[in-house]
Amino acid sequence: MLYLIAILLIAGCSTGNGRYERIEGYAQGGTFHIIYSRPVDVKSAEVEQRVNNLLAAIDNSLSGYNKGSLLSRFNAGEEIIPDSLFIEAFNRSKEIWLESSGAFDPSAAPLFDLWGFGFGNRETVTQDIIDSTLLLVGMDLISIEGSGDSARVVKEIPGVKLNFNAIAQGYTCDVIARALDDFGCADYLVEVGREIVCKGLSARGDKWKIGLDKPLDGNFDEGAHLQEIIPISDGALVTSGNYRKFYIENGEKRAHTIDPATGYPVTHNLLSATVIAFDGATADAYATWMMVIGEEMAIELASQRKDIEVYLVYGEQDSMKVWHTEGFPIYSNESQKYTE
Repeated sequence: MLYLIAILLIAGCSTGNGRYERIEGYAQGGTFHIIYSRPVDVKSAEVEQRVNNLLAAIDNSLSGYNKGSLLSRFNAGEEIIPDSLFIEAFNRSKEIWLESSGAFDPSAAPLFDLWGFGFGNRETVTQDIIDSTLLLVGMDLISIEGSGDSARVVKEIPGVKLNFNAIAQGYTCDVIARALDDFGCADYLVEVGREIVCKGLSARGDKWKIGLDKPLDGNFDEGAHLQEIIPISDGALVTSGNYRKFYIENGEKRAHTIDPATGYPVTHNLLSATVIAFDGATADAYATWMMVIGEEMAIELASQRKDIEVYLVYGEQDSMKVWHTEGFPIYSNESQKYTE
């Protein structure tokens, strides 16, 4: 996960691009923080209201914890008319599902529920139950038909569900970033659930600095054990890992990353995957994709793609190893002494 050194910035620091402001609160089961340079002709109250409206709209569309959301109603078997947020998140998810040959799959929601990492209660798992649940998995079982008020989200068979958790927070960062662009903000950092989209420079006049936590099992003390400090501007940064969301059952670790092909939690040695991409939805989904396929295939994928930068931490015997793409930005050891 990501620890935001950038959040330690003092709000109200004036620069030539305007005045830096902060918005923070709770959304999507966690916290959010936004730092932005406010143009002189824009009121901070207008920006905050717009952000809060967007967060509420996304919650009403994509949240699996909001029982009245479009997603929850779809999962309950109700016919829904999708809004623009649902359509955009669904379409991007389906694109990456195709790219990943199903490794990234929001329709694996019934599997997430089965193992206790979804919106329902954990169940007793048997191979027969997994086999029957796998019949409900596949983005090709869901489609959006029609347009406008006549649009409908259609499932091929009852019991098919969606869970956008592997893309929703990155996508939320994108939606808020677009709103800040509309206000004319030249510099900003948007963080929702430790997933980040940023633009321009911090109030210090240099790149935003993000701390990457060491992927140690049970490392809940964010920022206490940093793996790296990452300087970034104009892009999205997302980390996915299995060191905070897991449980031990019969002596075995059950990680929250589920392989949609097998129906089981992954057991490979990849501890965390950090992805830098143009937008948050892509970075979010790709980080999950890599956590599903493991370090060897993730390295192969990252080496083939020229539109992302990747930093992987994996276990090898009793130690942690690192692999990253050539262009991934990392501070030197001397630079890691930096504090805001």
